[in-house]
Order: sequence, then structure tokens, then C-alpha cells
Amino acid sequence: MNRRAGDKTEQRPRLNKAERDIVLLGIATAAIIMFVGIGGTVMPQVARHYLDGSVGPPETALVNALLLNIALIIFGWRRYVDLRQEIDQRREAEERARHLSQIDPLTGCYNRRCATEKLIEAITSEADGHDTGFVLIDLDGFKEINDTNGHLAGDEVLLAIAQRLKDLVPAEGIVARLGGDEFAIVLPTQSEDLEQVELWASRMVAHVAKPIETEVGALEVTISAGIALQRKSDPIDDVESAARTLMHRADLAMYHAKRAGRNRYCWFDKSMEEEARIRREMESAIRAGLARGEFVPHYEQQIDLESGALVGFEMLARWDSPELGQVGPDIFIPVAENCGLIGPLSESLIRQALDDAKDWPASLTLSVNVSPVQLRDPWFPQKLLKLLLGSEFPPARLDVEISESCLQENLTAAQTMIVSLKNLGVRVSLDDFGTGFTSLTQLRTLPFDRVKIDRSFVGELRKVAEAAPELDFDRADRDHIVGTLVSLGKGLQIPVTAEGVEDNSILETLRTMGDMKGQGYLYGKPEDAAAVMKRLKQLDMLSNMPGAQPEGMERKSA
Repeated sequence: MNRRAGDKTEQRPRLNKAERDIVLLGIATAAIIMFVGIGGTVMPQVARHYLDGSVGPPETALVNALLLNIALIIFGWRRYVDLRQEIDQRREAEERARHLSQIDPLTGCYNRRCATEKLIEAITSEADGHDTGFVLIDLDGFKEINDTNGHLAGDEVLLAIAQRLKDLVPAEGIVARLGGDEFAIVLPTQSEDLEQVELWASRMVAHVAKPIETEVGALEVTISAGIALQRKSDPIDDVESAARTLMHRADLAMYHAKRAGRNRYCWFDKSMEEEARIRREMESAIRAGLARGEFVPHYEQQIDLESGALVGFEMLARWDSPELGQVGPDIFIPVAENCGLIGPLSESLIRQALDDAKDWPASLTLSVNVSPVQLRDPWFPQKLLKLLLGSEFPPARLDVEISESCLQENLTAAQTMIVSLKNLGVRVSLDDFGTGFTSLTQLRTLPFDRVKIDRSFVGELRKVAEAAPELDFDRADRDHIVGTLVSLGKGLQIPVTAEGVEDNSILETLRTMGDMKGQGYLYGKPEDAAAVMKRLKQLDMLSNMPGAQPEGMERKSA
């Protein structure tokens, strides 16, 4: 109601002014008519009176009326001139406002609204044989540039990228900034020119990746681009819907380029729409599954390879969906990470695992994996502490596993997170050891309690034996990678766990390398909480629950 009242208040002066202009126009018109009527009588009398005196002076009232008419005509003319100036100024202001409504103020590119309009115009263009290409561009790692170097440096990067795109786009194309670090290009093309578009896209990716000089120094930024094409021969029922579809397809292609490694472009393919549909269904199913408690932990045994004793379990996520059936973690975890559900999902699984592990002997540890997305959350240690307190689970029995790839994203942030977790009293292990590029210096400075050799390296031990079992290879050659990783762990006095122990040949090879833990299908597949309790009873590990305490937090050689 207040807004409507305000609008009426703003409109009232305009209406009053218009009414006054109409009245003045009427008065000026009447003055002209009266001037014609009175002037035709009075003016000859005035002329004859002053020139030859043949007539007497005209009536004073008529002279005054004539002068008044002349004054009104002059006033009307002045008002007409003012109105013309006001109209011109208003037209210029409207033109500036229209221009500003179409242009991004920072880069001078078209904005999102105008880009959509230009895309619709291109699709509806009558140019013979012209298809319409839409390119969606996202800067890789732009947030880190802003966070590290400040927004002024970020603005310099955006300006440089915008100028480079303008330099590369053909005359008939347009460049738009959709917002943030997203740009778009509307590119009229022809079906026979697709190879030229490929070459142009390659040049664009390479040109943008060149260093950008800013006040803080040279910065390098890459882009991920998605390209979608609207062919002139394709039937179009609704041009606005066609434009939205084209933009959506370019968006799908752009995210495909990001997942493929960034610093590249990707053409839209119809399979991407099917993939997106499945992903949306998966997201909905994950939300529903969380609410219904469909995600449960399973546990994989961790064994001391020398003695064969059970020393702990690693928690693995399992999902039995009524709609989708058994869904593997390699499928639903990436989807949960992308849609922001990995935090609630992981916390639910850890809570269940802590409640299950409370009933195990105190000598057994519980290992849990955390997502790189969770490690970016500065409140994750507090959330984990809340789970530990809620379940009354001893922190010393919990082992948090961090993937080696997390260290490559932001080493400083990872170091801070590891220290925060250690301060809770939990252990922290480096998972997938050997798959990344962690340096010896980093391993020395990061307070890991254990390293876990990735199963891809451990599996190579079996492949070598199967390839030539009759040959007696020198062991240093046969297990060179695994042996190096084990030696590195021992040199740093960090205990080692080998993943992927699938058969006795691998087990025997690992035993020759020294004391370590192992896990894999040789000891059985992951099992649920009830099966774990049954196993512990069979091993007679529940008869004396006080049991031995878990191995200390200090670094050991095993």
C-alpha cells in the first residue's frame, strides 16, 4: 500500500504540470486568435494615426488588449522552447538509462538481460543459413584470486578477460557478462563453419590463459567454456523457450568442461541432459533417503599383518534405496558433494558409526573418511566434537582420514584443519598416499598419525606375480613403488596401512616390508553393525570389554 501511495505522489506533480501546460497552450492559442482579430483593426488605426494623423488614436482598451496578446504569444513561444529542451533532455536521459540497463558497469559488456535479448534476436534473425551459437564461460579459481589478492585485483582480471574476449569475437558476435565470473558470447555461425568455431574456441581458451598484469603482479586465470548450437533448420515453437534451452545446454557443457579438468571448452551433447536428469533424480533421492534413514555404515576390517589380529574398522557408506536399489558410494557421494548434502550425510553416518563402535572393545579403532568439501568448512572440528560428545565416544579411538588430494587444494587451510582435529584428541591419517604430489617437506610439517597406501599400488604386487609367477624377480624391483612408500613412512616414523589386500600373495609380500596394518577383501567384505558384533563374539573379543587400550597417539614404526 505504501509503495502504491508513493507512486501516486510521484505521478501527481507530473499530472499537474501537464495540466498547466495544456492550459497555457489554450491561452496562447486564444491570444493568437485574438491578436489576429484585434490586430486587424487596431494596427491600421495606430499606423494611420502616427503616420498621417488622418484618424484619431485607437481606443486604449484595444491597444492594451493587443499588447496583452503579444505578451501572451511571446510567453507561449518561450514555453514552447522550454518544452522542446525538456523533451530533448528527457530523451537523452532515457537513452542513457536504456544504455545503462543493457551494459555491465565494470566491464562495458552487455549484461545478462541484454544477452538474453540479443540471443533471441539472433535466433529469430532472417539471415539465410545462419545458426546461433551460445558460449558460456566461467573463470576457473576466480574466488581464490579475490580471496588472496583482493577485489581490486579481481576487477582487473575481469576487465582483462572481457577485453580479450571482445578482441576475439567476430564482428557479428557479442560479449556479455552474466554476473560474477561468468561471461557469455552470442555467436552467429553456419553449419559448414563448425571447424572454424573449434579453432576459434581453442584460441579463446589459450589466449585467456595468458598471464594478466595487475597491481599485485602477474595473475594467471583459465576458463571452462560450454558451447551449444541452435540450428536454423530446427523447428522452434517458442523463441524465448528456445533461448532458455540453449543457455541451459551451454551451462551443462560448461560444467562438463570443469569436471573434465578445466582450462578447456566442451560442446553440448544430448547425453548431458540425460545425465543432468539422472543427477536431479539422484539429488531428490538422497534428500529423501536422508530423511528416511536409508544411509547406513558398513565396516571393513583393519588387520595387523604380522600377527593377524583385528585392530580396527574403517567405516564405509552404503545406500539401499527403495527406488534405485543398491547405489555405490562412488556414485552418490559426488552428487551429494555437488548439491551441498555431503555434510548432513557424513554427519549422519559418523553418528551411527560412533554409536556402533561404543559397543566394541576399547582396543579397536574406528576410521572415517571426510570429504574435501567438509574440510573447507571451518566449523567441521566443532561439529565432529559435538558428535563425539553426543555419543560419548573416546576421541583417541577415532581416526579421521584425509585424502592426499585435499593437500593440493589449499595446503595452509589443510594444515590448520589437521591441527584443529588433533586438538580434539582424534587421530588424523593421510588417505590414498602416493596418488598425489605431497612432498617430503609437507609430510614432515603435517602432523599425520598414519599414512594409507592406495589400493592401486598394492594391487600391482599381485599383477607382477601373476604376469610371471615362475620367475624369481628381485623384490626391490617387484614392489618398488609400495616399498618406497613404506620406507618413506618408516623414515618419518609414521605408521603405515596398506589398502587393497586381496589375496595371500599380496599379504606375503607386504609382510616382508615390515610391520604395518592392512585391509582388503582377503579378510572379508565390509559388513553391517550386526555382522561386526557377530564377528567380535566369534573372536571372543566381547568377553572382557575393558580390554586393552588403543595404541597411543605417538608415532610408532608400525
